[in-house]
Parts: sequence; structure tokens; C-alpha cells
Amino acid sequence: MIHLLLAVIYISFISLGLPDSLLGSAWPLMYPQMGVDVSFAGIISVIISGGTVLSSLLSDRLTRKFGVGVVTAVSVSMTALALLGFSASTRFWMLCLFAIPYGLGAGSVDAALNNYVALHYASKHMSWLHCMWGLGASIGPYILGFCLSAGKGWPAGYRTIGILQAVLASALIFYIPMWQKMKSPEALNNTAPLSLLQIFQIPGAKAVILAFFCYCGVEATSFLWASSYMVLHRGISEETAVLYAGLFYLGITGGRALSGFLTMRYSDSTLIRLGAAIIIVGVFVLMIPAGPLAILLGFALMGLGCAPIYPCIIHSTPAIFGAERSQALIGVQMAGAYVGSTIIPPIFGLIANHVNIGLFPVYILVLSGTMILSYQILLRRTR
Repeated sequence: MIHLLLAVIYISFISLGLPDSLLGSAWPLMYPQMGVDVSFAGIISVIISGGTVLSSLLSDRLTRKFGVGVVTAVSVSMTALALLGFSASTRFWMLCLFAIPYGLGAGSVDAALNNYVALHYASKHMSWLHCMWGLGASIGPYILGFCLSAGKGWPAGYRTIGILQAVLASALIFYIPMWQKMKSPEALNNTAPLSLLQIFQIPGAKAVILAFFCYCGVEATSFLWASSYMVLHRGISEETAVLYAGLFYLGITGGRALSGFLTMRYSDSTLIRLGAAIIIVGVFVLMIPAGPLAILLGFALMGLGCAPIYPCIIHSTPAIFGAERSQALIGVQMAGAYVGSTIIPPIFGLIANHVNIGLFPVYILVLSGTMILSYQILLRRTR
């Protein structure tokens, strides 16, 4: 039973990643049909992010009341509804409306599944599960591209992934009794949900949230601005820049597959420090004025360094803060992650516009340094 449930969780993580890159991939085709400016994608993104932050903060209460199985099944069902709604949308306000269940569903299932895996499975599974998320995020645009090449348009891409999510939701509903048979730590049954104020009063909580905030800022800023930095500051062609930027994403996905094996030998804290060190090395390599090879190697190292940080911080949360607090802490960490992903890249956009886009490596270096400093403070305060 435990192995079958783990397989369901792996499939769920692939499903989590499927729609994540759809909006960015499909938006060039969507916004003319909606009669809006290209910048309106930011409105949809903010609505989705707001929903994920809210549902992440509520995940502790929801999971304690309804259980992980119910929360996961309902969340995936909401995401399926949202994707099918996107596929049927003909007006911008309709996209905004369906963005609400999209965000609410994504935040709850992310926090609930991450905490469940952290409590019940070894660290290697956390790394491999997040590798599966990367696989899903990579497959999503290919599904969209197939639908476009078949002449069915972007709605067919959303519809296809929405149907896949609906099938998964049906399977998750069927497996709800299996989740309930898995025993949770006794401490979870004897404690009440924590308020946001109580969470922030826990020693080390603010430090881990800041570390997560900065890490996700590094990841999101690199995703958004890597190509522009290479084209505008390093003189790389647009086509080559896209390929090189993809190395960052490939480094994260492949690195998480590798870090799953490394967790069998090294602790979560060791891999987090190692990852941060590799990011910093990658940034310095990126700054070397040695042509395309340095750029390629720099982004590959940055992605590889990012790989173990997210899953290892999540997996170590029950050990650091206790099983009875882990769902609350992971929910707040997820919220911090979404906030960081939402606001840190636009801040660099202002720097690039008003100062110099060449400051991209410095910006990443400051975020990485703050992240590892916060993590060291976390370990010292919870030792």
C-alpha cells in the first residue's frame, strides 16, 4: 500500500508541473484574442499567486480538518476546473475568474503533499518528486505545441491538460481511504492549528521563510531575465540565449535527480550549503568575460546549485521544527516562496530598466548570500 500511494504522489507531482508553464507559453496567442495588452498576463499571474499564498497559509487548518487525501483531491479538482475554464474563455475577465480556483488549488496541494512526503518518506523521494515536477513543467509546453501544430489552437492545450488533471482528481478521490490508513505522528492529533502570529514567534521561523523567499527569487529571476541579460548585456543572439537559459532549467531538473542519490549519503543541511556554494560559483563564472562558454557553464552551475535547496529545506522542516508544527511551517514557507517568485523578478526589472541589466549576476549573488545567511541563522537558533 505504501508503495502504491508513493506512486500516486509521484504522478501528482508531475501533474502539478504540467500547467505551470502554460500561461507564459500560450499568452502570445491568447492576448490578441482577448483584446488586451500583452502586459495583462501580469494581472492573471498576480491573481494566481494571491490564491496560492492564501491557500498555503490555510493549509495547516485544512489538512488537520479534512486530511491530506481530501485536500489533495479537492485541490487537483479545482485546478482541473480552472484549466477547463481557461480553455473555454473568450474574454479576459473569464481568465481572471478561473485564475481564482487555479491559485487556491495549487497552493493547498503543494503544501499538503510536501509536508506529507517530509513526514513519511526519505529525503531522496522529496528530491525526486520535485524532479518529477520539473518533468511535468517541461511536458506542458510540448502538449501545447502539439495542439498548435495540429491546428487546434491554445484552448486545446489547456483542455488536454485540464482533462489529465480531472482524471488524476478522480483517481485521488478513489484513493482517499488509502491516505487515511497511513498513520500520522501522534503529535498532529494533539495540537491545534497555529496562527500566523504563533508561527512567526517560533525560533527560526522568520529565518527559514526569508531563506525560501530569497531562493525562489533566485529561481524566478533567472527564469525571467536570463535570456534578456545574455542578449542585451553579453551580445548573445536570441536563439542561442534561449538555449543557454534552458540549461538553468535543465540543471535544476537533472540536479534534483542526482541529489536524490546524494541524500542517501549526505544530510539535508550539507546539500543545502553545497547547493548555495555551487550557485555562487556559477554566478562568478557567469561574470567572467570569456565568451559563450563561460555563460553556458555559469547558468548550468546555477541551475545545478538550485537543485537540492528547495526539496531539502522542505524535507528537513519536521526534523527542525517538529512534526506537530511542520504543516504550518511548510504552508508559510510555500507562501513565502510564492511571494518571492512574484515580487523579486519585477524588482530586478526596475533595476534593469533604470540602472543596468548587467547587474543581473550581482542581484543573484545578493539573493543567494542572503539565503544561505538566513539558513545558517535558522540552524543556530534551532540547534
